[in-house]
Amino acid sequence: MPVSRALHRRRRIVNLLGLTVATLATLFGLVWLVWILGVTLANGIGAVDAKLFTEMTPPPGESGGLLNAIVGSAIEIALGVLFGTPVGVMAGTWLAEYAQVRALAGTIRFLNDILLSAPSIVIGLFVYALVVRPSGHFSGWAGGVALALVLLPVVVRTSDETMRLVPATMREAALALGAPKWRMVTQVIWPAARTGISTGILLAIARISGETAPLLFTALNNQYWTVNPADPIANIPVVIFQFALSPYDQWHRLAWAGALLMTVVVLALSVGARAALRRSR
Repeated sequence: MPVSRALHRRRRIVNLLGLTVATLATLFGLVWLVWILGVTLANGIGAVDAKLFTEMTPPPGESGGLLNAIVGSAIEIALGVLFGTPVGVMAGTWLAEYAQVRALAGTIRFLNDILLSAPSIVIGLFVYALVVRPSGHFSGWAGGVALALVLLPVVVRTSDETMRLVPATMREAALALGAPKWRMVTQVIWPAARTGISTGILLAIARISGETAPLLFTALNNQYWTVNPADPIANIPVVIFQFALSPYDQWHRLAWAGALLMTVVVLALSVGARAALRRSR
């Protein structure tokens, strides 16, 4: 009896220590998160006005907005989603439903995890060597390819895991009714996993929305209005990078406003994705 009490007391002490360390670590991370959000809000809210969404990036010393950068970022993100999402969903479908050799599927999942954790600047350099140098100029197409490579492993991972969570009885019921496998996948598995796949796509969009390094090597920037992906195209992350390093106060204000705008977009996408996942569960 004394031995069991001593063991119980020791376990409670260890549990209390672990809980204390975990709580302190969480508070440490939250303090920095709140501090970053607070500084971004305090510096950026004053520069948010109608000009921000109606005027283009200004020359040094003049007022302006981020219209061309906002539109350019929307185009880049749309291209990344257009290039990366179909490939990611199909790759995840193959891993979940068609991969017969477990060793091969495991290897592909391992390589996908490596790509998932690869630095985005490496992806930017890869696309620069693959697309920009052969074409001889920066372009929105190259930026879209770079963002697609950043988005791709996220979509593959979430699609694969979501479809593997669909109960096997649903597959067996469809096949027992005589449905071919492709019809079973498209009419049973995809609808059942639709919410999880959509959540993964939203999280991937949130990730690529703030990427700067890949666009520095691919789309670069453009101070003027353009919606042609064949030309260098403006985007908010690169504008923030360039304006923040400049000596002009007006550019600093626009950089903070752009940072606040990107923060709000990313937070909205992340919260929306998690809310959709919670509803599906």
